Amino acid sequence: MATVGTRIYTALFGKRVGEDRFGNAYYTEKTPAKGRRTKRWVVYKGVVEGSKVPAEWHAWLHYTVDAPLSEKAEDRYDWQKEHQPNLTGTKHAYRPKGHEYSGGKRAPATGDYQAWSPEG
Repeated sequence: MATVGTRIYTALFGKRVGEDRFGNAYYTEKTPAKGRRTKRWVVYKGVVEGSKVPAEWHAWLHYTVDAPLSEKAEDRYDWQKEHQPNLTGTKHAYRPKGHEYSGGKRAPATGDYQAWSPEG
């Protein structure tokens, strides 16, 4: 949810550019800026989480492209994965083998390590 200040700024100065499939709305300034780039911003639907911005809109927000990329399903490749939110801090977060939350059992040392020692 946007803050009160963001909602007021968006209402006064924002021009809606589009919306992604998650309901996030994207805006730019109504009047072109002089001497600088025109501001671009997103108003998130629900929880404010930067990882909720799909790749199609990320490039536009960061001035990599001038127009938002296509979001049509037929324009997506088979190898493209669906967006996944940031899972850090949740029970679904990645934990490698040996992590304390995964039992804390690491593979035993193999003994193939030889410590460096100075000659002399």
